[in-house]
Amino acid sequence: MIPSNSERANAVPTTIIRSADSSWTLGWAELLRHRELLYFLTWRDIKVRYKQTVLGVVWAILQPLAIALSLTLFLSRLIKVPSGELPYPVFAYAGMVLWQFFAQSVTEAANSLVVNERLITKVYFPRLLVPLSSVLASFVDFAVSLVILVLFLAYFHIVPGLSLVVFPFMVLLTAVIASGVGFWLSALNVKYRDVRYTLNFLVQFWFLATPIAYPSSAVPARWSFLYALNPMVGVVDGFRWSLHRAGHFPAASLSLSFGIAALLFFSGLNYFRRTEDTFADFI
Repeated sequence: MIPSNSERANAVPTTIIRSADSSWTLGWAELLRHRELLYFLTWRDIKVRYKQTVLGVVWAILQPLAIALSLTLFLSRLIKVPSGELPYPVFAYAGMVLWQFFAQSVTEAANSLVVNERLITKVYFPRLLVPLSSVLASFVDFAVSLVILVLFLAYFHIVPGLSLVVFPFMVLLTAVIASGVGFWLSALNVKYRDVRYTLNFLVQFWFLATPIAYPSSAVPARWSFLYALNPMVGVVDGFRWSLHRAGHFPAASLSLSFGIAALLFFSGLNYFRRTEDTFADFI
């Protein structure tokens, strides 16, 4: 029986939810429609992080500052680790500021889907918003910690020049790398809960393999290419260079960082979008 026009008008609209047509894209149109949800998820992550803390966002300054001062005491004063043209406190703190942003983004993004278990199993929304909100929330801590970096530069009479133009690109590249790794780990963490147990080890090992406490020039030449496959090597060197043009611009290592960042981001995005249909089942 063919329904009449009035029946068609009164019919309840049916919404069909399908997987994304392409697993290699972010799905900008859908993310844009849910931009308010992204904002609230980001704001919620920021509030939860400092809920019932005495010092609040001051922790964003204390963590990298304490580590940088410890490195200055033990490595610069006692072992005399070189720091190139930058004073070692500036060298160490600049590296720690960027590293803290990266490590926090990766850690929070990796656990984001599991932490939001109830939300994911009850309502549909683009799952990419969850790890992306974790990365965006880490920008707040990064911005706060930059205040001390500016004070360090002022104390040591370091005035950034035109090289400061590179600064935002290094921060953006760090966010891209963290997002790519976060896509991989968050999706894997849903199915394999071993990920959360290996996450701390991964971050600690990655820290040691990144020129935070020592310059990348300390790595023997025969290992330099293999060492530069760590995408954070070029980014950290480029970040420091942007502050004072310390040494040569790390063009070679940055080229590798761009390539590996793109590989991590799009491969992680591909895996995330291919597996997101099963998140509610496994979680």
